Amino acid sequence: MLSAAGRAILIMSDPLRLMFLGTGVLIGLALGVIPGLGGIVGMALLLPFTFSMDPYAAFGMLLGMGSVTTTSDTIPAVLFGVPGTTGSAATVLDGHPLAKQGQAGRALGAAYTASLVGGVFGALLLAVSIPILRPVMLHIGSPQLLAFAVFGLCMVAALSAGTPLRGLTMAGFGILLALIGADPQTGTLRWTLDTLYLWDKLPLVPVTLGLFAIPELADMAIARRSIAGGAKIDSRAGQWQGVKDVFTHWWLVIRVSWLGAALGAIPGIGAAVIDWIAYGHALRTEKGAAETFGKGDIRGVLASEGSNNAKEGGSLVPTIAFGVPGSASMAILLGVFLIHGLQPGPDMLGKHLDVTYAMVWSVALANIMGAGICFAFSNQFAKIALIRGPVILPLIIAVLMIGAFQGSHNWGDLVTLVLFGVLGWTMKRLGWPRPPLILGFVLGKTVERYLFISHARYGWEWLSNPIVLALFALAAWGFLRPLWRDFRASGRISSFSDYRSSPRVDANTIFYLFLIVLFAVALFFATRWRLNAKLVPLIVGGLSLFILVASLLDFTFRRPSDPESGAVAQRRGPMDLRVADAGLDPRTVAARAAAFLAWLLAYLALTGLVGMLPATFAFVVLYMWIEGRERWGLILGSAAGLTLFCYFLFDRVLHLAWPRALPRVLFPEMREFIPSL
Repeated sequence: MLSAAGRAILIMSDPLRLMFLGTGVLIGLALGVIPGLGGIVGMALLLPFTFSMDPYAAFGMLLGMGSVTTTSDTIPAVLFGVPGTTGSAATVLDGHPLAKQGQAGRALGAAYTASLVGGVFGALLLAVSIPILRPVMLHIGSPQLLAFAVFGLCMVAALSAGTPLRGLTMAGFGILLALIGADPQTGTLRWTLDTLYLWDKLPLVPVTLGLFAIPELADMAIARRSIAGGAKIDSRAGQWQGVKDVFTHWWLVIRVSWLGAALGAIPGIGAAVIDWIAYGHALRTEKGAAETFGKGDIRGVLASEGSNNAKEGGSLVPTIAFGVPGSASMAILLGVFLIHGLQPGPDMLGKHLDVTYAMVWSVALANIMGAGICFAFSNQFAKIALIRGPVILPLIIAVLMIGAFQGSHNWGDLVTLVLFGVLGWTMKRLGWPRPPLILGFVLGKTVERYLFISHARYGWEWLSNPIVLALFALAAWGFLRPLWRDFRASGRISSFSDYRSSPRVDANTIFYLFLIVLFAVALFFATRWRLNAKLVPLIVGGLSLFILVASLLDFTFRRPSDPESGAVAQRRGPMDLRVADAGLDPRTVAARAAAFLAWLLAYLALTGLVGMLPATFAFVVLYMWIEGRERWGLILGSAAGLTLFCYFLFDRVLHLAWPRALPRVLFPEMREFIPSL
């Protein structure tokens, strides 16, 4: 092994191979910054270029690209509150509040360093674990994978501190959303609303961006401020403070790196899950985290970023050892094995061991290069937080729309983005936790699929498996413990004096009733399906509806535990961002929120009329002029620069699809009058 590792580092030190590795790193950093794009797009883009390369250069370029997308995705997550990829959604919770406090440099410095440590740790784990883990992985089947999914789901739902019932309800809602589409067992169309768009499923990208990105942009537009408000942005000093934070909390970084690498080695546990589990682990184990997480605690940034970079090395373990992709990007990487005549399995641990260790070195070197490049430019990135809202908002929205459209290349992606943006903003305002919803959405299909596979293969005997029992016990403990603690702390068991006879009715009550009606209608339609198609929806939907009604009764008749009242009264947990309206009254907030929604709808309307690129130019011009009264030189320069950037990057380089103008779709004879860019 040591001899193979030595040969591999000598092979990868070839200047040409290092150049290919560096090219992959630069592409990965660029894709990570742009919301909606990520490792899968990069893998698909670079795969054709690997045909004429040797295996070392091919794997170096692809792994270099895939290893650093979760390094640069920190930049939009911290500066804009927009997750660059699904793996940085948890980073938003503490990274963005730090940017608002003028500590963007510190957050970025800590994130880059934690990503570097996590990435190198993941590569190290890959180097030493493949021969050891191979016999262990052979004993992990569908029951264990189901138990892992339930454990991750319950852990995050439980961490909706102060609102555990709402957290579990939203996790159930997320599972039901994941089940939309054609049932793979019976072919039953579940909640598709007679639209082709929903036949496959709701795509993850527009749902995630809608829940986490649109609400933060809306709040920025409502407050009419820059990202950092009036705070002073730190630069180099902030970066080095972030580096020091990593060494101060080194044991946390090591723990989450190990956790990310270990979970990455489990097929089906993707980046969208790992960072939430790591964030929840830090919340539960770090002293005083319950009071500070979600408000700008640097430990929250370290937990998320240390884990999501480590998962890349972990996901290579099943890919190399068994040919089972540990993630979606690893599935594309399997194509490179076939292109170069390599067979995943024992050969990769024997006669091709030098190729395996070349992959290890590629992951390690890519993380070092990616962190170094980000450090070199994070001083400039941090200053983005000072740009005025009317200037930066239309630019972010435009890139956000283009990224969301890559979910399934359908107009439904843009509609989904807006609808879930409204839902996410409403949940944020009313104190409903969003992370359990996205976790339920990510893991819903996994839970159903592995449940039926486990029952088909083992009957109900799989429930007696020791690993399954242990994980289910941990999941139950992870949820019931904070629930019991919440009940006991609020006196719900010992006394009923906190309850009142007159009900409280406000915006939260309306949202409760909306969800109850939504669950009831969904369950009504589910009763008409075949047994295998309706079993999981009825169980999950029924339990969620029961918990939702219990939560409504508790909210309606319980006296508020804080001086706030009305729609804003909430016991917000640390797993979500705070609302900052700068003292605005509710009517002003509602009016500005409606105006922001109108801008999003106007962008969609322009896209439908003339296509996305001309609509992008017009939208930036109109927004900057009407909302900010900016100088025309700045307006036209920004609009033209963004449009040309999107054209060359998305159209000429990435060859991504564009939303077709609706007149071109509805009236093909009008094509000659609508020029195509």
